[in-house]
Parts: sequence; structure tokens; C-alpha cells
Amino acid sequence: MPAIIQFGEDIEGYSIPVLNEREIRAASGIHFVFALISLLLIILKKEFILAKYFIVAFLIDFLIRVFINPKYSPTLILGRMIVRNQTPEYVGAPQKQFAWKIGVTLAAIMFVLMPLYNTYSFITGIICFICLIFLFFESAFGICLGCKFYKYFYKTEVQYCPGEVCEVKDHSPIQHVSRTQVWVFIGYILLIVVLVLLLKSTFSVMPERLWNKLGLIK
Repeated sequence: MPAIIQFGEDIEGYSIPVLNEREIRAASGIHFVFALISLLLIILKKEFILAKYFIVAFLIDFLIRVFINPKYSPTLILGRMIVRNQTPEYVGAPQKQFAWKIGVTLAAIMFVLMPLYNTYSFITGIICFICLIFLFFESAFGICLGCKFYKYFYKTEVQYCPGEVCEVKDHSPIQHVSRTQVWVFIGYILLIVVLVLLLKSTFSVMPERLWNKLGLIK
């Protein structure tokens, strides 16, 4: 019978416990959406209630991951259901545990400052911004920023990273970025800046309902 309290799963062919990166990315995406909505409500409407609920839910979820078992984390369960038809991508559990301990620490500070003491400050703002960056990089790029610090604390090499980025290898031709591609990217950014400057007054006009514009509704 599998142990209830453990971190990572033993998979044949892997020397250390591993986790499925695909469900981790899915869970990070779920957290990112709610964190971003919470932040926007604070900025635009000064509403903190969703942020408080999110902080409590986030903290509970990460406490389960770190101190009980990631397989019982509610968001990882949902992530597993979402990506269950995709081939697993195994990543080392130790570095994820370290990264999630950082998440627990940040969430605990937020919990004390906002839901418990009912305050906000630049401290909560910075922590929220850091969490958004961590969640975005994990969900969008599969890059675990917290994992980057693992080897500096434990003085050991990280194993089984997403996309095999831990392995020293040459890039294949399809991964190389040419000078032309760099200039295309720079040109695209400059074009967006020019469009913002030229179309600011036009785009700032409040849209009308389509049916009114077409004269279908008087």
C-alpha cells in the first residue's frame, strides 16, 4: 500500500523520486489565473476579498504538497485530470520540494499580513509580484525559478529538470536564434510602441454597441 505521507513517486528508471511536470504546470496556470484576477480587483476596484480567499487556499494547497504528499494537493489533482491524456514528463522531486517551501514561506507571510491582520503594504505587493512571476514562468515556459536556487543551498546537482535543461548539451539548429530573428523581434516591439503612440486617441474612445452602430436598435 503506497505511503500517504511522502514526496514524489518512485518510477522505474529514475534514481530519485519524481513528479509529473505537466500537472505541475497545469496547477501553476490555475494559481496564476486566480492570483492575477485577485491583483486586478485590488488595483482597479480596491476589493481584497478574493485575494484573502486565494491566499488561504494557496497556503493550504502548498502545505499539503510539502508536508503531506503532492498527489493530494487539490490543484495538482485538478491538473492531473486536465493533462491525464498527455505523456508524463518526469522531473526530480527534491528541487520541487525546495521551490514549494519557498512558496509556503511567501504564502504564510501573506496570510499573516492580509487575512489575519487585515493589512496591505509594499511588502504584500512585492510578494504578490514575485509569486506571479514564479507562477507565470512555471506555467508558460516550464521554468521553475525556485528550483534554480536548490543547488546553492544543498551543494548538489539538480537531476531530471523539465526539458532536460540540467544536461549539458549543444543546441539543435531549430533552437538557434539568428540575427534576423532578433531584428524581427526588435522591429515588432518598435512597431507596437509606434502604434500605441499613433492610435492612443483613437483607441481611447469608448466602444459602442454593435447593434446601435448598425442602426438595428434605436
